[in-house]
Amino acid sequence: MWCIGKITTEYRERMYELLALYAQPYRAEEPVVCVDEKSKQLLQQTRAAIPAQPGQIAKEDYEYKRAGTRNIFVAVEPKGHHREVAVTARRAKPDFVAFVHRLVEEVYDKARKVHLVLDNLNTHFSSSFEEVLGVRAARRLLRRVQFHYTPKHASWLNMAEIEIGIMERQCTNQRIGTEARLRSGVAAWKRRRNRGLWDPGGSSPAKMPTENCHVTT
Repeated sequence: MWCIGKITTEYRERMYELLALYAQPYRAEEPVVCVDEKSKQLLQQTRAAIPAQPGQIAKEDYEYKRAGTRNIFVAVEPKGHHREVAVTARRAKPDFVAFVHRLVEEVYDKARKVHLVLDNLNTHFSSSFEEVLGVRAARRLLRRVQFHYTPKHASWLNMAEIEIGIMERQCTNQRIGTEARLRSGVAAWKRRRNRGLWDPGGSSPAKMPTENCHVTT
């Protein structure tokens, strides 16, 4: 559930601008890419889980061991039907800059302009790129980027939040004990989503993809 703040002039302007951006016809040379991140706590099993058998669901003990947290960056191009994900130890400025750098320079290197939809987290602004890369390198990277920000307290207008919710239901909503398992799991999920092997509404059972379904550690 989201709490809608005061409807100010800025709120309306940003909301209408985003809705107009989403309504534009698909153009491969100017992709609209929504970016967000989610924290995932790593939880290790303290006892071996009992695997599923015909007529019997898998079972695991209620106890677990905390193993730190990791950040998951998610980028989704809704009309291009494409997703990118990255697991990082943190969600600091260098991590965000590196993720966007890969999007712009590798994934969308042929695009004339990349429209990035973001919320107002303090790492999501051009100053982060200047701080991490230096002013000249940041300007060179961002010359093909146009930022679009959700209204404050309205990050639900960022469609990446919908994609993160689908990822949670289909992949990460279970105990995952190591970074390696998390990386391979979300990578398999991304491949299947990009191939259209899951319904867009995210109604598939909340489990790791069959390419990487064993996650006990």
